[in-house]
Amino acid sequence: MHVGALAPLGLSLAGSAEASTSGAPVAAPAGFGKSKRCLLLYLWGSPSQIDTLDPKPDAPAEIRGSFGSIPTTVPGIRLGEILPRTARLANRVTILRSLTHPHPVHSTAFAMTAVDTPDFPLDDNPRDPRHWPFVGAVVDYLAEQANRTPPQVPRNFGLPFPLGSRRRLKPGPYGGFLGSAYDTIWSEFRARGTREVFRDSGAPEVPTMMVADPYLGVLPTDRFEFLPPAEGMTIDRLHGRALLMEQLDAARRSFDDHAGHQSYDRHRALAFSVLTSGKMRDALDVQSEPSRLREQYGMTLFGQSCLAARRLLEAGGKFITVCWDEYGLVNTGWDTHVYMNSRLGDELGPGFDRAFSSLLTDLDARGMLDETAVVVLSEHGRTPRIQPVAGGGRDHWSRAYSALFTGGGFASGRVVGRTDRIAAEVVETPFSPKDVVATLFHLLGIDPRAEIHDRFGRPFSIGGTGQLRSELLA
Repeated sequence: MHVGALAPLGLSLAGSAEASTSGAPVAAPAGFGKSKRCLLLYLWGSPSQIDTLDPKPDAPAEIRGSFGSIPTTVPGIRLGEILPRTARLANRVTILRSLTHPHPVHSTAFAMTAVDTPDFPLDDNPRDPRHWPFVGAVVDYLAEQANRTPPQVPRNFGLPFPLGSRRRLKPGPYGGFLGSAYDTIWSEFRARGTREVFRDSGAPEVPTMMVADPYLGVLPTDRFEFLPPAEGMTIDRLHGRALLMEQLDAARRSFDDHAGHQSYDRHRALAFSVLTSGKMRDALDVQSEPSRLREQYGMTLFGQSCLAARRLLEAGGKFITVCWDEYGLVNTGWDTHVYMNSRLGDELGPGFDRAFSSLLTDLDARGMLDETAVVVLSEHGRTPRIQPVAGGGRDHWSRAYSALFTGGGFASGRVVGRTDRIAAEVVETPFSPKDVVATLFHLLGIDPRAEIHDRFGRPFSIGGTGQLRSELLA
């Protein structure tokens, strides 16, 4: 059945973890539970805040860079010129310009979870026991406590392939102390890109190469995969094998009952539910969409992943993550240490702008946006000053950067926070990434102050040190 491929066997904390609230109930602030579902668009590598959401048109040229800024539908607010479609939808979104933290490293776990402090051992090991659960993992876990029936579409699902799998696996979208049973379930995408480009990472020890990058173009026939059954496997045979596996597992558990079975059993039940329903297969079938709509999203891996994500949400998915990941070698994705000008102008800006704007208008046209939280996030920003390297570049910078929010209880037409004249420091309304996590939990109907326990019974506040921030709420 290939069910073992859904997740590695190992110790699971599921079954002993539990969520609870303490103290007398209090009235929830505005927006609690407004989002029935969430779509996280994660831009790995970190966009330059100056070239995207926080341009500084009056700054010196070495700060301002090669790209200008353009007006938006919100009076007095400008965006980078590489985002013209997004600028026309600025009245539908909230732009946060004051994210800040002291860790200028690619810590996806720090951006995606309530873990308080990153370090290199933590960031190199997705199974480090100090990891907190991903937001999607908590959503999945709590939903399962309310309804034990395996869903026909995974509640916590990611596209287009496991984060970091094209170079180095990254922590973040995992179950953390809830156990591997609650790791994000991923699609797979194996097709080559239609556009081959020269890649130079700028690192002398890394050879240059030509890369067929699917984030720059895919064929209309290229498909997302999800754990296809073995060749010739019919539904009847699937049921027969499931019955046999249940008998074998019952015998095995009579003499071998360690915590790893909980993770395995949960994923086996989920695989059986997904494979027999067909809803997941149909949701990933972007080929069934009109060609015109597919082209509006962009015939790129990110664009088609956003379209598939919308279909998954329609089919019943609760938390869907789409990653624009590095591909092929270091300093790719949104990690623009070198060749920043050509990559932002020809690849990253147009690819994101088309996909995000089409996603927003598509969700709205289908009546889904009001109950779907859409978050555009990354791990940090980039240096205000452009570095004198090939093609221009900006290095890591975490003291001031930006994010984007829309739908599902987030405000519209609002800019939150302010940076100084070169986008180097936050001067108004500082936000921690933990505050974003806590606020997102709130909109999803999860009290970020509630306690969730690991298998040892130790209590953790679901939102960690994050604070609910009303500035983002409608």
